[in-house]
Order: sequence, then C-alpha cells, then structure tokens
Amino acid sequence: MAGIILGLMGGLGLFLYGMKLMSDALEKAAGAKMRSILEFFTKTPLRGILVGIFFTAIIQSSSASTVMVVSFVNSGLLNLYQAAGVIMGANIGTTVTSQLISFNLSALAPAIVMAGVILAMFCKKNKVQRIGEVFLGFGILFMGLTTMSSSMSVLRESPEVVEIMGSLSSHFAALLVGIIVTTILQSSSATVGIILLLAQQGLLEISICLFIIMGCNIGSCVSALLAGLNGKRDAKRAALIHLLFNLIGTALMYVIFSIALDPVVNLIKTISHMDPGREVANAHTMIKIVEVLMLAPFNKQIVKLTGLIIKGDDEKIEESFELQYIGEKSVFSPTTAVFDATREMERMGQMALTNLERAMNALITLDENEINEVYQVEKQIDFLNHSITNYLVKINQTTLPVDDKQTIGGLFHVVNDIERIGDHAENMADAARSRIERNIEFSDQAKKELSGMLDMVIKITTYALDMFSNNNQEHMQEILDLEDKVDEAERILQESHIQRLTQNECTASAGMMFSDIISGLERVSDHATNIAFSLMEDDPVERRKEQKMAAAAK
Repeated sequence: MAGIILGLMGGLGLFLYGMKLMSDALEKAAGAKMRSILEFFTKTPLRGILVGIFFTAIIQSSSASTVMVVSFVNSGLLNLYQAAGVIMGANIGTTVTSQLISFNLSALAPAIVMAGVILAMFCKKNKVQRIGEVFLGFGILFMGLTTMSSSMSVLRESPEVVEIMGSLSSHFAALLVGIIVTTILQSSSATVGIILLLAQQGLLEISICLFIIMGCNIGSCVSALLAGLNGKRDAKRAALIHLLFNLIGTALMYVIFSIALDPVVNLIKTISHMDPGREVANAHTMIKIVEVLMLAPFNKQIVKLTGLIIKGDDEKIEESFELQYIGEKSVFSPTTAVFDATREMERMGQMALTNLERAMNALITLDENEINEVYQVEKQIDFLNHSITNYLVKINQTTLPVDDKQTIGGLFHVVNDIERIGDHAENMADAARSRIERNIEFSDQAKKELSGMLDMVIKITTYALDMFSNNNQEHMQEILDLEDKVDEAERILQESHIQRLTQNECTASAGMMFSDIISGLERVSDHATNIAFSLMEDDPVERRKEQKMAAAAK
C-alpha cells in the first residue's frame, strides 16, 4: 500500500510540475503579446469572453490568467467590466486541459519530453527554448498521469478503496471534496485530471464527478483572492468577480443537476460514447459553457455587486512618498511587471516635468513657496528613482516574458534620465534662491529667451513621455526636429548672452547663471530624446549622430 501511495504522490508531483513548467513557459513566451491582445480586444464583454477563452487555453491555467487579470486591473490596463468578460472566458478556456488529458497521449509522452529537452538545451534562441519547455512540461504532465493511472489501477482491486469511493454519494460532500482538493493543489485542472483518472478506473461515477467538478470551480478562486488582497480596491473587486461568478454559477448548476441529473448524465454519456475519461472532460466543458451563457447577460450587475461589497474609491497617490503601481501594495504578476514599472516611471516623469516648469517660474518670479515646492518634489522623485530601480533589479531576476526581459536595460536608462531631469529642475531652484540672496537681475530679453527655450523643452519632454509609456510614435519626427531646434537655440542664446556681456548689458553673475540654465535645458532635451527612443531597437538618434560624424569627417 505504501508503494501505491508513493506512486500516486510521485505521479501527482510530475503532473503538477509539468503543468507549471508548461504554463510558465507559455506565459514567458507569449506574456507581452497576450497583454497587447487583452488591451486591444476587450472593448466589449463578448470580446472579453473570447479573449479569456483563448488566453487561458494558451497558458493552460485559469488561476494564472485570473491572477493576471487582477494585476491588469490593479495596473489600470483593464477596467472591471472588461475584466469580468475575460474572467468568464477563462473559466471556459481552462477546460482545454481536461480535454487534452482525456485523449490518452501517454504513449507519446517520452517522445514529447525528448523533443522538449532538445529544443530547450540545444537551441540558442530564447523563444525556441520556451517552446521546448512547453513540450517538456506537456510530456512530464502525461508521464505523471501514466504513473498515477498505474497506481490507481491497483487501487481498483482494493475492496476498501472501492468502498470509500462508493460511499461518496452525497452531492454536497462531493462539492466540498472538489473545493478542498483544488484549494490545496491550487489548480482546478489538476483536480479534474485526478477525477478523470478515477473515473477511467471505474472508481467514480460521472454523477458524482459533476459535483466534484463544481467544487473545483470554487476552489480555483483562492489564487485570485490571494493576489487581490494587497491590491487596490478595483483589484480586490476583480478577484471578487471571479468568486461571485463561480459561486452563483455553481449554485445554479447544483439546482439544475439536483432536478435533472439523470437526463444530464445520459446526455454526457451519449456525446462521450460511453468513455469515462471523455465524460469527465465534456462535463467540465459543458458546466463552464452553461455557467457563462447564464451569467454573461448579468455582467454589469455582477460588477456593481462587487462595488456594494467592497465600497469606496481607490485613493489617488500623486504627491506622497508612496508607490502607486509597484511595491508591497500592488499585485505582482510577471506578465505585468514591466508594464507596472512603466506606469510608475510615467508618473515619475510627469512629476519631473511639472517640477521643471515650477522651477523656471520660481526662477523668474522668485517665489519662495515655489522654490521650496521644487525641493520637496525632488525628494519624491529621488524616492521613486531608488524604488523603481530596486524593483527593476528584483523583476530582472524573475521569469519575465521574453520581450519584457529585453526591455529591462532600457528601463534602467529611462529612470536615470527622468531623475536627471529632476536634478536640472533642482538646479534652477538653486539659481532662483541665488538670485534672491545675491540680488541678481535678469533682463526682460533674457527672461523671454529662457521662456521660449523652456516651451520647446516642455514640448519635447511631453512627447517623449507619451512615446515611452504609450508607444505613441505619432510625434517621433517632431521629437527629432525639436532636439535639433533646442541645440540650435542653445548655441544662439549662448552667443547672444556673450554679446550682452561684452556690451555691459548684464552682469557677469547673471550671464553665468543664464548660461548654466540654458545648458541645463539643452541637457533636459537630450534626456527627453533618450527616453523617447529608449525601447526602440533601431535608435534614429544614434543613426543621425553617426551620419553627422561621417559628414564631418568628409
């Protein structure tokens, strides 16, 4: 008996590891693309359902996809109505695993494992390696099923086991078994796989399997609920949507099965050609599809119900020493980690841009309150710089999607560029304070020139942040042109201020300060351009520099 239990444990371990390996590899290979699909194709509940089906069928885990959706809501990528559709679709998509398991591919498992090993170990391309890991996970999964099936075939001969399984006649008890086992395994697919094997060995009747499967639906909500605990209110509501959908759907199906169990069982047996494994897989799929058909029309009502249960609005964190999209109070998902970091960096960039305008205004008006405000905001920017950098180091050590992994280096540069923009704002505040203390005057012409150059710098920085955070390339050429204009303006203004000095139209102190400020603005323009093109493989800025150097050499 001990050998049988060890065989079951080993088979289950292989099954769970294979499923995790396959799911993680698929998520790493397609995570960034899946994020784009979610962003563009969830405009209506029906599209959201279709995307949820496709998304979960790809990564083979409703728990993983639902946790991902919760993190998308926390990041602002999806609203609750879009999330509800995706979550409903995910419940159908997860049945693909049981359908695959029901087709006995165990004989092919060693060949699939070998193919996976070859691709994962001997191919240099990351994406091919990920595909190899998918094959490897898929093969290990079926090898685990084979091991469990062998152990269960022995259990079938045990009168005690047959008696225990036969005693599971209570529908409610079967429901509880499904909830408990799935909560422990953190995978409804794994639980349904075990049920399928038990049914194949004749240890469970399909009528009882139906209620265990419904319990699996509720148990699968635990992962999303745990993910939403530390998130914002909408993230908690997204997790609650998943729970409410499964609770309400299970309650309705429980009533239907209690009233018309025999016709349902006969229908399942007919369409499955009396194959116990196919019966479990088809029952799993049927339950999910019927639940979605019943509850999809009430999408808005379910979302509103979450608002009644979890009341209040998310607090806006704009001017505090806190992180809004990353950190302990956010939902972490490898698929959205880079997106979350980008949102936080966009917030930091907007803060630095506003501070630059504030600093220039303080320099002209000599407003002490604004000078102090610049220093205070600069402390916040420094805090964000350190926090985001630490976060990037942390996520760089995790299993990110391939495309996201390649962007990490660029993100480190962007954080540094934004921090430098903040430093230039602080330098202006220092200059403003120096003007007050040393009674330095600027001519109206100098103020006008500074204002004109600032307008160009603000414009290029605004375009750059938009291009970086939203991949909006509409103003790409304008960014390049503005950088040239700022460079030219800096050269012209340096010459004009030297002319004013030579004609005694301004003091040496004012002239030096003016020169430092326009040099600083020109560097801000450079940082902005770096930000705009930080994630592009073909950097037009570098290409133009090379062209200019080649032309100068001639």
